[in-house]
Amino acid sequence: MNRSPYISNAPTVSVIMLKVLFALVPGIIAYTWVYGGGILVTLSLATITAVASEAALLKIRQRPIAPHLTDLSAVVTAWLLALALPTLAPWWLVVVGTFFAIVIAKQLYGGLGYNPFNPAMVGYAVLLISFPVIMTKWPAPLILAQTKLGFMEQLQLILGGVLPANTPLDAITSATPLDYLKTQLMLEHEIASIGQAPIFGVFGAQGGEIVTGAYLLGGVYLLQQRIISWHLPTAFLGVLATMSFVFYVADSTHFANPMFHLMSGASMLCAFFIITDPVSGPTTPKGKLYFAAGVAVLTYLIRVYGGYPDGVAFAVLLMNMCVPLIDAHTQPRVFGHNDSK
Repeated sequence: MNRSPYISNAPTVSVIMLKVLFALVPGIIAYTWVYGGGILVTLSLATITAVASEAALLKIRQRPIAPHLTDLSAVVTAWLLALALPTLAPWWLVVVGTFFAIVIAKQLYGGLGYNPFNPAMVGYAVLLISFPVIMTKWPAPLILAQTKLGFMEQLQLILGGVLPANTPLDAITSATPLDYLKTQLMLEHEIASIGQAPIFGVFGAQGGEIVTGAYLLGGVYLLQQRIISWHLPTAFLGVLATMSFVFYVADSTHFANPMFHLMSGASMLCAFFIITDPVSGPTTPKGKLYFAAGVAVLTYLIRVYGGYPDGVAFAVLLMNMCVPLIDAHTQPRVFGHNDSK
């Protein structure tokens, strides 16, 4: 006779987090190839800050340090935040954002398993609101940059704010496609003419499409490994594509096509790595569909009508607030229970 437990060899938190980090590697490689090695500096700064901050808070709270650090959850938060930041941003911006994500958004709520908001998105939102100018200085793809910086030059810029002689910041930075599109639409230009700018590729950003495709590859790996379920990425990408398709069909001169929204900004990173956070997201299958759909709707509305180019961070945080309500109303019916009573 079989006895419980019926689930054997369940993966530990550290194994799950390690596989998430592994799934991010293709995106990091693609990012480095398209934009340069500055992303490696940003990732290193974020990782060191996250681990040090978590260790300090655990010591202050008199909690065991080693078990919490080895679960790698702090490193995952650091990597997600680093990949969402401009890679040529000053070192202190990375440190401040990561510190806020780990200390305020995670540890002060009780640590892993207790934080109601996605820590990486909290850190990003705080930086975007506090330092909007710096957060818009994105690196230009190396194939478009007027001046190409090597790894050591990017390192000097990040750590010391030092640019090569006679190199203006505009020569190595550019607006994101989402930001450029919104600005040009405000100037009453049409999509057809806007899309001719060299910043755009076939579907999204010039070169950025490669990074987005790499995130998709990592997401497929997580699905194959059953680290995440299909509900969240499918609902998010499906609703985002549907909304953008409806607006595009209604007015193709002022609204971008679905592929642009799917392949631009943080869409793929959000679908497979951000909204799939098991702590700040819903737990029921139906709830995951509602949650992801809500994030997609808010992301599109912020992109098109809001004051920020990409609305992923704010959309995720707003829907995080709805998670208790979503879970409460999407619990599956208990076997044998009569709902009519």
